[in-house]
Amino acid sequence: MSLFRCPLCRAPLDTESRRWHCPDGHSFDVAREGYVNLLPVQHKHSRAPGDEPGMVRARHDFLAAGHYAPLRDAVIAGLQAIHPEVVLDLGCGEGYYTAAMSAVGSRVVGVDIAKPAIRLAARSTPGVAWLVASGAQLPLADQSIDVVCNLFTQLHHDELRRVLRPTGQVLVVTPTADHLLSLREALFDTVRPHVPDKFLTGFSRGFSLRHRQELRVPLLLEANALAQLLQMTPYAWKARPERREALLQRAGFHTEAAFTLLWFQRQPDDPCLQPPTGE
Repeated sequence: MSLFRCPLCRAPLDTESRRWHCPDGHSFDVAREGYVNLLPVQHKHSRAPGDEPGMVRARHDFLAAGHYAPLRDAVIAGLQAIHPEVVLDLGCGEGYYTAAMSAVGSRVVGVDIAKPAIRLAARSTPGVAWLVASGAQLPLADQSIDVVCNLFTQLHHDELRRVLRPTGQVLVVTPTADHLLSLREALFDTVRPHVPDKFLTGFSRGFSLRHRQELRVPLLLEANALAQLLQMTPYAWKARPERREALLQRAGFHTEAAFTLLWFQRQPDDPCLQPPTGE
């Protein structure tokens, strides 16, 4: 049975050709880069949803330089420990972490609402199912995913529960309270701490917290990397221009990235568990 579902009618998609199609006649072309756009216009909330191209390119270049490699390695180590068959990376962006996941799962699906990000990901890493799609309406079959990875992106718990297998797990990666603290102090008069524990509430029913890990990565950033980091975060447009420009003049800026990794295990008594639909 197909892993993928038509975003218009929810019927299974035939993916054996350069054009995916369902029995009701809806079809979706495979782009020459290798991704498929399964985000119908009626599911969009703007003309070009998601990160804009400049942010995508900045994040690609920053991550490709290896600044967050320890986080990538921690994610992959966690996946290797559980041997998943099908992995979904929600909000995968340009695919830095997803590409590494492809060496662990038999099937890896990368989903992002931003077409520029998925286009770049598909060019860089063939072999992953790259989809332009919304996390709120995933074009995936019920109970088809072993592990959902959610790194720094919005969670839609109902959809997550729908696509996750009864024994599935969820990885949530979120900033610690003091993530990039010195950077934020240089940009803002008042710094509000991140709240990683806010994610615990959404998993309080039907899941148990299997493992929690905190990871700290010291960063010494030259001007180019600092500019990339600013552009790939909301800090670039939230800070006053004069504060941003003053920061960019500083050479060899020291800060620390700090992440919380939360591994949730689905429980058999999850009230949302139902037999998958026989589509």
